[in-house]
Amino acid sequence: MKHVQLGKSGLRVSRLCLGMMSYGNHSDRPWVLDEQAADPFVKAAVEAGITFFDTADAYSNGQSEVATGKLLAKYFQRDEVTVATKVFMPLGKGPNNWGLSRKHLFQAIDASLTRLNMDYVDLYQIHRFDPTVPVEETMDALNDLVKSGKVRYIGASSMYAWQFQQMQFAAERAGSTKFISMQNHYNLIYREEEREMLPLCRSTGVGVIPWSPLARGFLTGNRERDGVRLTTRAETDAFADILYTDGDFDVVDVVRDLAAKRAVPAAQIALAWLLHQQGVSAPIVGATKLSHLHDAVAACDVKLSADELSALEAPYVPHRILGH
Repeated sequence: MKHVQLGKSGLRVSRLCLGMMSYGNHSDRPWVLDEQAADPFVKAAVEAGITFFDTADAYSNGQSEVATGKLLAKYFQRDEVTVATKVFMPLGKGPNNWGLSRKHLFQAIDASLTRLNMDYVDLYQIHRFDPTVPVEETMDALNDLVKSGKVRYIGASSMYAWQFQQMQFAAERAGSTKFISMQNHYNLIYREEEREMLPLCRSTGVGVIPWSPLARGFLTGNRERDGVRLTTRAETDAFADILYTDGDFDVVDVVRDLAAKRAVPAAQIALAWLLHQQGVSAPIVGATKLSHLHDAVAACDVKLSADELSALEAPYVPHRILGH
C-alpha cells in the first residue's frame, strides 16, 4: 500500500482510508456490522497496508468510535496508525450538544477520546459548516485543541468553497492552525466539487479524502433501473435515494461496460477513476463484505487510459448541491 502526504502537510496516510461508519454495536442502520463482525475487516485492512481510519462521534451514536478504538488497539501501536474522527452532529439533548461552538468542541473531543480510549486524534474534522457560530470562534477553539495536544491536525467536510475559504482565512488572519484536508462528496456520479472546491484545495495544498467514493454502492450495481435493490444497504439507505436518481444509471452502465472489458468488478473501475483525479489523497472506502475491501485495494493498481477516463466521464449530468 502506497502512502502519500495529506495535502502539503507533513502527515503521511495510506492511499486508502477505511471508513468505520460501517461498524459499531447497537446501530439503527441494518447494514452496520457490530464490533465482533467488524474485526476481520480491520484485520484485512491492516494486512493490506492500510493505516488510515476514519470515524465520527455521530456514527452509531458513538459506538463506531468505541469499535474503532478497540479494534485498532489489537493491530497497531498508537503511533503506527492515523485516526480521524469528526464533530458537529447532535449527540444527546441540550442546546449545546451539537455544532461548532467552543463549548461543544471542547466537550466533544473529550467524549471522543474517551470512546476511542486514546490520548489524541491525528485528524479532527468538522463534520459540517455551522452558520450559527462565528468562524473565528470555531477556528480559535480548534487551534486550542491542537495546542492542547488532543488533536494533531484539523480537517473539514462538505461545505461550499466560500465557507471553507472563509474559515481558512480566519485562521490565517489570526496566525492559527488551518485545515489540512477536505472530506467531501465526490465520485463518478457526483462531480460538482470539480467546479470550486477541488481547484481551491489543489491551489492551497489541502488534501482531499472523498466520502462515498462508490456512491453508497450505486456505482457497484447494488440497484437496477427497474427499482430492484440488491443489497440490504440499497434497500434501507434513504440518504442514497436523496443523493442519486435514475438519471445516474447512464454513468453506471459505462462503468459496467469497462469493467466487463477489463474483466474486473465495477467497484475497481469506479474507484480507480477517483484515484486518478489530481489532488485526491485517500478516498474513504466502506466495507461490509471482504470483497469490498479487496476490490478497493486492487483498484490502487488499475491504470486507466485517457480514453477510458473520458468515456467514464462523458455521461455525467450536473446535479444540484448534495451532501452539505
